[in-house]
Amino acid sequence: MWQRVQTLYLAISTILIGLMFFMAKAAVYGADGSVVEQFKFTTYVPYMILLVIIMVLNILALTTWNFRVFQMRTATLTAIITLALQIWIVVDFISTHDTMVFKIAAIFPLVAVIFDVLAVRGIFADQMLVESAYHLRKSRRERRK
Repeated sequence: MWQRVQTLYLAISTILIGLMFFMAKAAVYGADGSVVEQFKFTTYVPYMILLVIIMVLNILALTTWNFRVFQMRTATLTAIITLALQIWIVVDFISTHDTMVFKIAAIFPLVAVIFDVLAVRGIFADQMLVESAYHLRKSRRERRK
């Protein structure tokens, strides 16, 4: 399982999304530079629901290495939902950038999408390798008969 690079990509993506449960999305600073209010991803229910869905899909993709097609589809769906979360965060940034300062965790979904796409590419390459080996064995058996 851990011998493949796509498993590491999925693990990094899962860790990044998991960190978002504990980190702040943005903060409002006062005139003296002190933090007046912090906004976490988990305090806003739609963000929380998306984070839980993404986390479940990431864990599912991470643990189903025996079923490459299912793993590839799950990782693709995870990337799409994570990209939607990132777009939503960008819209929040555009609409409130004067009052809030966004933290580094606001770009974690974008990094997770990149790792998910890399994992999908790796899973697809493995699937193509397995199918080509199957076709080679099948043609060798047919020549023997």
